[in-house]
Amino acid sequence: MLRGFKAKYFGVSVDAPETNRQFAQSLGLDYPILSDSDKTVARSYGVLRATGFPARWTFFIGNDGRILDVDRDVHPKSHGPDVAKKLAALVRPSQL
Repeated sequence: MLRGFKAKYFGVSVDAPETNRQFAQSLGLDYPILSDSDKTVARSYGVLRATGFPARWTFFIGNDGRILDVDRDVHPKSHGPDVAKKLAALVRPSQL
């Protein structure tokens, strides 16, 4: 569903790299889950909660590095189609 877009996608987790690799493998994901075990990225993007755990948000970042949109209401069961719909709204037809 996302392969039709010229977009790079990946997950980021505060878990250790090996934990992320095993999790991605167990789900048969076709994208990596990067490790932010020191929570630097989570802090930088403002997703780290007072509990020490990050919120589950999706950032849409343009080729120029600017954040185009942030989905702060992620639903794991529909997230793939939700991301595809947002990409279709953000991307010009010539970029598909």
